[in-house]
This record gives sequence, C-alpha cells and structure tokens, in this order.
Amino acid sequence: MGASRQQLFQQFSAAQWHGFRKGVEKEGLRVDRNGFIAQTPHPKVLGSALTHPRITTDYSESLLELITPVCDSTEGMLAALRETHSFVQMHLGDEVFWSPSMPCELRGDESIPIAEYGTSNIGQLKHVYRQGLAVRYGRMMQSIAGAHYNLSLPDSFWSLWQTAVGNDQTLQDFKSDQYFWLVRNFRRRSWLLMYLFGASPALDASFVSDMPHDLTRFNDNTWYGEDTTSLRMGDLGYHNNAQSSLDICFNKLSTYTDTLARAIHTPWPVYEKIGTRRGDQFIQINTNILQIENEYYSAVRPKRTTHTGEKPIQALNSRGVEYIEVRCLDLDPFSPVGVNEAQVDFLDLFLLDCLLSDSSVIDDEECGRLDRNYKEVIKHGGASDLPLCLAGSRVPLKTAGQQMLDKLAPLAEKLDSLVGGTTYGEALAVQQGKIDDPGTIPSAQVITAMRDAGMGHREWGLSISQAHQQTLQVQGLSDETRLEFEKMSRDSLAEQQVLEASDKRPFEIFLADYLES
Repeated sequence: MGASRQQLFQQFSAAQWHGFRKGVEKEGLRVDRNGFIAQTPHPKVLGSALTHPRITTDYSESLLELITPVCDSTEGMLAALRETHSFVQMHLGDEVFWSPSMPCELRGDESIPIAEYGTSNIGQLKHVYRQGLAVRYGRMMQSIAGAHYNLSLPDSFWSLWQTAVGNDQTLQDFKSDQYFWLVRNFRRRSWLLMYLFGASPALDASFVSDMPHDLTRFNDNTWYGEDTTSLRMGDLGYHNNAQSSLDICFNKLSTYTDTLARAIHTPWPVYEKIGTRRGDQFIQINTNILQIENEYYSAVRPKRTTHTGEKPIQALNSRGVEYIEVRCLDLDPFSPVGVNEAQVDFLDLFLLDCLLSDSSVIDDEECGRLDRNYKEVIKHGGASDLPLCLAGSRVPLKTAGQQMLDKLAPLAEKLDSLVGGTTYGEALAVQQGKIDDPGTIPSAQVITAMRDAGMGHREWGLSISQAHQQTLQVQGLSDETRLEFEKMSRDSLAEQQVLEASDKRPFEIFLADYLES
C-alpha cells in the first residue's frame, strides 16, 4: 500500500512550499445615523461600482462590496482590506458601514434600492439580474451581508503534487479534479465552519415583520435564535424554493457544469408567469430556474476568472478551476474589516486538509446527510451536545468538532515548520477554545454583547459599527495610498464612460446574444 496523501505532503520541504494565494470579498450595508438602510446613491468619490477593481456594490445600491487583490499572505490580504475600508470610511459622510451580517432597520422591499451600474449593456445586465432576484425572492433576503474567502494554490505546488501522487493528466485537468476533491470534503465538514464562525444569531424585527418565524423575542425590536449560529445561512436568510429542486453535483467539473447549465436552461412555471418584462422594462434575464450561475446559492463554489462577456460555466469548461470560493462566512462584527487573522489562517489549514484527506464521490444518500448536518448546526449549533450524523453514527457536535481539530494538528505543525513560526498552531488553538467553551463562539458572543450593553440588534449593530468607523478613520491612510485610491476612483469612472460611449447595440439585442452564447 502506497503512502497516504497526508504522508506525501509531509515530505514537502520549505523550498518546495510557496504558500497559499488568497483574497476576500467583504460586503456591508451603508446605513444612516439612525441605523436605517441608506437611501443615497453609491458615493461618486468611491468610483464606478461597475469598473472599480476594489470597491463595488452587491445586490443593493446601499450594499457595498470591498474586494482585495490576490495576496500571498494573510497579513498582506488583511492590510489591503483594511486600506479599502479606511478609504471608504473616510468618504461616507454622515453614514456608517454596518458591521453585522443581518441588516439594519428596513421598511420592506421598497426601502432597499437595487444597485445601478449605468447605461452600458453590461451595466444594464447586472441591474436586470438584480431586478430578477427581487421579483423571484423579494429584496429583503438580498440585504444580508457576508464575506467570501477565495483560496488557490500556485502552479509550483500543483506540479509537485501531481508528481507525488503519480498522475499523468494535463495540469489543467489535474488541478480541476483536485479542487473538486477538496470541495467534496469541504461539503462533508462545512458544518464546523458554521459552528466556529457563525455570527448572526439575532436580527432586527423589521426583517421579519411580515413573515412567519420561530425565533425568540430579545426585546421590542430584536428577535434571535436561542442556539442559532447563523440566521444568514438559515431559512430566513439565503433560500430558494425553486433551487431546492436542483441536484447540482459537486463530484467533478463536468457534472458540476452540466447540472448547473441544466438549471440555467430549465423553465420554471412560477417565473414564466412573471415574464421577463413589465411594459418596456426588463425585470428578469430569463424565466428559468436560474437566470445565471451566480444565482445558485451554495456554501462553496469552484471558480475561474472570466473574460469580458464570458459566462462562468464557459470559463470553467475551457480553462478549468482556478480557485475555491468559500461563501458561508458571516461577517465578524467584532472586527473592523469583518474577518480576522486567526480565522483566515484556520481556513487555509482547513481547506488544505480537505485536499489531503481521502475524498470519495458523494452519493445521493450522503448528500442528504451532509445537508442535514449543515442545517442542524446553523439552527442549533449553539448546543454543543447537538447530535450529528457522521459515518453512520450519531456523534455530539462537541465530540465531532474535537476529532476534526485533533486531525488538523499534525498538518498545522507541518505548515509551521515549512514557513517558520507558530501561525497555524495558534490559529488552531483559537478554534480549540471554541470547542472547549461554547460560550466563546461568535454567535454566543453576539448575544452576550447585546445583553451586556442592554441593546437590541439595531442599537448594538450601530454602536459597534460607529466604533469601527472611528478606529479606521483615526488610523487613516498614507498620502501615497490615499492618492492611489483616488486615482482608482477617477479611472473607474472614466472606464465606465468609455463603455457607455462605445455600446452601440440596443440592450434587447445584447441580451438575446448573451442568452444564446
């Protein structure tokens, strides 16, 4: 019997290990000084939301999304994220950048302005897609914010790894297969991330003013789940009845893109009744289960950077998987930038172990079991004796979490030996503390902080957001960095103008061509 994948990696030397490539996309609402969603347009000083490389919007005109470049260290990535936050915070005027994942005060769908991207065809396409989300699911769900963590390994690693495991595929096909290997194990273990990093156990009463729920009242304007780790990822957050009919298969690239493509081309009767237009205005891209790939909600996505006008499925099929996007992370409301160093380093360790562990294909029975574990931890993970179904046995969450962290210890030690220092051991120890004391998980800390402050979700969220704003404004930016951001804003506005001036095709024709491609 040959060496295991873990044993093969243990043979890597420091000279052979070139680390991880990483980036983050962090969302957050702009709110007014009373804790109500901002009604103002995207600040022009922040540049064009369509073309700016670092500052854009997600669903709403009020929902900022800050994007880091690809970095080769956690320190570099967080520094880039902090710089972008600082520039934004310097230009919000009387507004505040909301820190929690669950939104501030809302007053129904009409209080949530849909993002605008100008008159270019690609800008109009982005807006119509968001209109489609509104008519399909309502806007409330789209006001929730999170952090997406992107991770890849350099080609220098993949070439060595391919030799180590004795594989003779093309490097592109090998990388894609290995990333899906990682994804399968991620799906088996993602419940642990919801326990360790779920940070949205409470919400403003305005979010559920006209919908049924089983939450507990915290005070007059706040509801919470007593053992909930993440309302964002639960039934009140990102959910979709039409998508529950999908059977997106994460076993390999071809099954993933084939099943996703099928969803994009399968009509859905409810959406057909809505139609694609209201008068002359487009309100959906199409009437299928998914308008585009991005509409599919999942905790993880295999990704490939797209060229202009290229669809994600086309990019994946032609050039393979480039990186993995972890999408289940709530914002860390206690961090001025929504994520923290120990969390990022642990994610690197966790994801690498997903690659290095055995990873058989997932059949329908296991798929159902994994989904149930994930949902159970989202809803009841604050109870550490919650039973999970693992390998045919019922195991208490605390026991299962301890087993998983114990398994990561040798890899953390190996990574620390490769890079020098104790980074990964320390990141693992931080998570171990959450297993030892469930009162220290972020969701429990949020409830404790609200109770200690005598505040509901709205007041506490505004208070902590204002504190982060002050911290970042005081730290400020160097003149050089500030001028660099100002130039990015100007350049992005100019780029949008060029796009709009060069677009000659009517949007209707552009959309038809896009759908046929």
